[in-house]
Amino acid sequence: MKFINPKVDYAFKKIFGSQQSKEILISFLNAIIYDGEKTIESLTIVNPFNPGQIIGRGEWSFAPTLDIKAVLFDGSIVIIEMQVARMTAFNKRVAYNLAKAYANQLDKGENYPLLNPAIALTITDFILFKKTDDFINKFVFQ
Repeated sequence: MKFINPKVDYAFKKIFGSQQSKEILISFLNAIIYDGEKTIESLTIVNPFNPGQIIGRGEWSFAPTLDIKAVLFDGSIVIIEMQVARMTAFNKRVAYNLAKAYANQLDKGENYPLLNPAIALTITDFILFKKTDDFINKFVFQ
């Protein structure tokens, strides 16, 4: 039996980003983010459209979309992206998408204490940081 490659965008979204696969996504996030501890018990998969300023010019403008966006039981936002090919300024794209997910929680006039944590989980099929032997890197902005 031949299986579809999970690195293909459609397959990745189907495996981890559909309502039918919520338990798989929960297990995956617990394994990656919480070192296998069963911290996440529930989550909501939301529209991966990352609203904000439109990028581009004229008719060909587009708004950034994420592969998967979920809201955890505690209100934390997780954006998950799979990137197979190296692209220019990819690290900036990750930071931008995370910042937009964080900032888009508030409407005009709402207070900053309402903000929940935002987590970017980025899976690459290439070495993003050349000076490390680790396969999994964890970064915390503080």
